[in-house]
Amino acid sequence: MKIVNLGSGSKGNCTAVYTDSTTILIDAGLPLNEIELKLKVIGIEISKIDAILITHEHSDHIKSVGRLSTKYNIPIYTHILEANCLLSKDKNVLPKLLRTFDDNDFYIKDLTISNFKLSHDANLCVGYSIYSNGAKFSILTDLGYCPKTIIEKIKNSNVVLLEANHDEKLLLNNPKYPMILKKRILSNKGHLSNTACAEVISQLVGGTSQIILGHLSEENNSPSFAYSAIKTFLAEKGIIEGKNIFIDVAYQNKISNIFEIKS
Repeated sequence: MKIVNLGSGSKGNCTAVYTDSTTILIDAGLPLNEIELKLKVIGIEISKIDAILITHEHSDHIKSVGRLSTKYNIPIYTHILEANCLLSKDKNVLPKLLRTFDDNDFYIKDLTISNFKLSHDANLCVGYSIYSNGAKFSILTDLGYCPKTIIEKIKNSNVVLLEANHDEKLLLNNPKYPMILKKRILSNKGHLSNTACAEVISQLVGGTSQIILGHLSEENNSPSFAYSAIKTFLAEKGIIEGKNIFIDVAYQNKISNIFEIKS
């Protein structure tokens, strides 16, 4: 199984997961032409994409989903409780291409997909754990907090893409953000801070080898700041980045490294 993030942040999110026989996208929140170009760069033929999985209906996750799906006849998968909201948000989504799932596992060719509800101020937001031939990848962005029930679901993932949205001090001191927005981001239905992200990572060490930090705020964080803060937090717990666990960052405007999980 291979994982590559095409872009992650407040302006758009899209991640590709693929094996020799199956290719899926998780979210399609980037501009359509950007998704097309980046898939071409990494050698993925759009005509061979089997599905687009949606986490939730916010625009930075569904911006191009309807047009991408319609143009290339790609099925869209969303939780059954999210389907009507998605249809109302994106009029380009064709009902005939919409597939719904419930809380149970489902399958797309050689991929087994588990979903779990996340605490976020959307109609419904889910994370995913994707399994193939002994490999496990989990992705969870847009969550205000991460309870132990969710940590148990993502434990023993080879690779985890996890939100590290903001530094709390930078956010609180940001004069561009009104207090109501700051409270929303800091709430249990907002976004994970660097510290909260680091705490989750500390509980995954031993079963997970690779973390990808995602959904960083351009205003209240930066790749270098998030990496340094989380590395320091972990070091204080005796966890050494590069030895006990590896950490990379997903950027808003460029393709991430390609992470391969070998069976």
